[in-house]
Amino acid sequence: MAVPLYIKVNEKDNVVIAVNDIKAGTELMQGVVAGQDIPQAHKLALSDIPAGKEIIRYGVIIGYAVRDIKKGDWINETMLELPVPPSVDAMSYGTNLVKDLPEPPVRTWEGYVNPKGGYAGTRNILGINTTVQCATSVVNVAVERMKRELLPKYPNVDDIVPINHAYGCGVAINAPEAKIPIRTLRNVAKHPNFGGELMVVGLGCEKFTVDMLLDEADRSPDNVIILQELKGFEAMIEELMKMADKKLAKLNVRRRVTLPLSDLLIGMQCGGSDAFSGITANPAAGYASDMLVQGGATVLFSEVTEVRDSVHLIGERCVDEAVCRKLADEMKWYDRYLENGEVDRSANPTPGNKKGGLSNIVEKAMGSIAKSGTSPIVEVLSPAEQPSKKGLIFAATPASDIVCGPCQLASGIGLQVFMTGRGTPYGLALAPVIKVCSRNDMKDMWSDLIDVNAGIIASGDATIPEVGTVLFNKIVDVASGRMQSQAEKYKLHNDFCLFNPAPIT
Repeated sequence: MAVPLYIKVNEKDNVVIAVNDIKAGTELMQGVVAGQDIPQAHKLALSDIPAGKEIIRYGVIIGYAVRDIKKGDWINETMLELPVPPSVDAMSYGTNLVKDLPEPPVRTWEGYVNPKGGYAGTRNILGINTTVQCATSVVNVAVERMKRELLPKYPNVDDIVPINHAYGCGVAINAPEAKIPIRTLRNVAKHPNFGGELMVVGLGCEKFTVDMLLDEADRSPDNVIILQELKGFEAMIEELMKMADKKLAKLNVRRRVTLPLSDLLIGMQCGGSDAFSGITANPAAGYASDMLVQGGATVLFSEVTEVRDSVHLIGERCVDEAVCRKLADEMKWYDRYLENGEVDRSANPTPGNKKGGLSNIVEKAMGSIAKSGTSPIVEVLSPAEQPSKKGLIFAATPASDIVCGPCQLASGIGLQVFMTGRGTPYGLALAPVIKVCSRNDMKDMWSDLIDVNAGIIASGDATIPEVGTVLFNKIVDVASGRMQSQAEKYKLHNDFCLFNPAPIT
């Protein structure tokens, strides 16, 4: 089958996307000849577009031409002016509630029952929570020794993970927005992959106290070590080793059991996106998401700035007014957050996004929301909140990969699906990450880092449902422990970066 020269997403579009590099002089269709060399994934004009007129992709205005553009011309990020973002004050809701979702091939998986109730674990991990960055060095030394001396004794435990972070002291702990990092750390300590076992290490003089991290019933010498109460470094290491040994022995009795998909919580995220992301990788993930939701699972999608310009479309999928109002509130909060930093949503696209054909944040947002599929949105979460509903949920987080991930972990995800066009070795220590690439060249370049190649959609070798079904099966297999994702196999773990919009003192 011949690879197509271009992809047109919507009949209203006045641009197409180059599937591969197009040489100047190439005739794409009758009357449309490339005026310049067009890089892969970049846009080419299907008609003359006078200065000030709309440039349309995905059937929406992604920008206005800053100068006259001729039919066949290359359109890049220097040639568009951003449109005004859509208002969130009077969004429609409940007008696009799709109920005819694709049926999943299976409705069960193998997971670890959460002794605290709620979503089940996909892995069996000893998590060591710290209250302050000052404890990190001691904890890291102890964890190295634990992995060497203790972990081999407990074959049913997958890993020991320290939750190191840059919070805890030198911060305005009572500032209103301090609730976000505090909520993140409190919820991460209860992650389903930790099997209900708590191990907390504090220094003793920090602002973020053990009382803020743990519920009263959990504050005990069985769960908490304060370094300033111990006589020297060796005593600290010995205490940590003794507590870890007890926790590992308890975790070692955990076993996987067959569970319904309703006990599974999945996160969707994209990073290093390109112009193919919104037509291959993200739609395939959206199809898998719809299958998961149809099977009873819960799926989170995130990244506020990558939803802001398509928020009206998301609003139409909200099941009721309260959900839509919460969506609007989260958008407004983030608008103010950016304004306080004297920037706007246009700060989002990276040089790599632009090299990959994404001219601005509007185009990026329209492709980003494709990973949410078509399911009704049953709930909206503030950063690091935990779900109270089952189904598709918008979890408001920054778009930054390394900040979105911890926010979704705090919400309780047991696995994350990560779409990329440019490529990133991103990974999480607390949950496996499945990597989906948007183009064949990315798979060829990083064959041992990509789990699912959605580029075969652009080349015409597979359909969105076909790749989406492959991804669904991969999600179930990885969540069930029958296989590892590539990032998990190579232990690619990004730092645990908290979202902290509150002041640092």
